[in-house]
Amino acid sequence: MESIKYMSLALYNRFRQLILYGIIGGFCASLDFFIFYSLTTYLDVYYLIANVISVSAGITISFLLNRKYNFKVKDNALRRFMTFASIGLGGLLLSSVLLYFFFEILSLEKFLSKILSIILVVLLQFLLNKYITFKKSNYE
Repeated sequence: MESIKYMSLALYNRFRQLILYGIIGGFCASLDFFIFYSLTTYLDVYYLIANVISVSAGITISFLLNRKYNFKVKDNALRRFMTFASIGLGGLLLSSVLLYFFFEILSLEKFLSKILSIILVVLLQFLLNKYITFKKSNYE
């Protein structure tokens, strides 16, 4: 029984950042989708403008949560946020292109298109943020 507990703890420690990034990412993606859905459904905001607003909110909340609870870095906050925001804006551009492609070109349903774009962008952003934005600096 101890070996199972030890293995579980070892696996958790090894994949802790990925697990927490997934939880935070899921929360922020849900927030992104909720804002997008609300803006397009109830306020009749054009879907690409709604995407900019919803992704921007997701980026900001994601940075704050990942910085404090996941990667636990406190140094160079402004530089890290600018890097995170740049990656986020790249993700926004990619998300918008994917959303347009899925919705306008492939004629997929608007909300399915949004979900597909979120999945692809989140995977890419995890890798970039883990190895660039939240990389431990040489000063710690």
